[in-house]
Amino acid sequence: MKKLMYVLFFVPMLFLAQENKGFILDATEITIKLGEEASFIQGVKAWKECYLENNGDDKWNMWRRIQGEGSVYIITGRMANWAEFDAPPKDANKECYHVVMNLIMPHVEKIKSSIARSIPDWGSSEGLANTGLVWVTYFKVNNSNAFSEVVGDVGAAMVSQGENRPAYWYRVIGGDPEDADYFISNPYEKFSDLDMDEASVWEVYEKAHGKKKMLETRDKLRGCLDDAWSYLYKRMADLSN
Repeated sequence: MKKLMYVLFFVPMLFLAQENKGFILDATEITIKLGEEASFIQGVKAWKECYLENNGDDKWNMWRRIQGEGSVYIITGRMANWAEFDAPPKDANKECYHVVMNLIMPHVEKIKSSIARSIPDWGSSEGLANTGLVWVTYFKVNNSNAFSEVVGDVGAAMVSQGENRPAYWYRVIGGDPEDADYFISNPYEKFSDLDMDEASVWEVYEKAHGKKKMLETRDKLRGCLDDAWSYLYKRMADLSN
């Protein structure tokens, strides 16, 4: 199912000042060596088994990227604040380090880490059960103020039209020059949910404000974007905790 980057720009929220800082999302992107994905998966399963046997209590999600070059997995974890980074490694991590080095890393081509903070005032804040897929759209912006104004305007229009579609916004903290500045995650339970007929965000906005205003707002969005791209990720339940 083809999704255009602007069509995915739907936001179920009322735009407010960022008084709620939200949680910190720690993400590690892992690119697997060609032909070694099955071995990587077995290594992760062995590590998870070791971790749980040693009373590890951290929670994480493992996602497999559906499109794009190569086999790419992303591990995500949530932290309430920066202070959690100060905590020493847990015993379970120490006990299972040999599994990482012997059964996982030999199959890894490269690793990239990133940190983002959720923006609950821009979208949904409650977690969803049974999330099996997320469609993530990334935005590299050249004018954060204009981008925020569009997000607020579009979000208010969606709410006014009763379009309460779950969506989770994040602001990327630091990173490489080519990294996104913001991204939005749209959750689904299963692939067949992508077949649902839904009006695009701009169709809803036009219904609320008319075609002229819609075109102006869409052009404003395009003007403050240097780039935008998206990927679909499948949650790997047997590799998550």
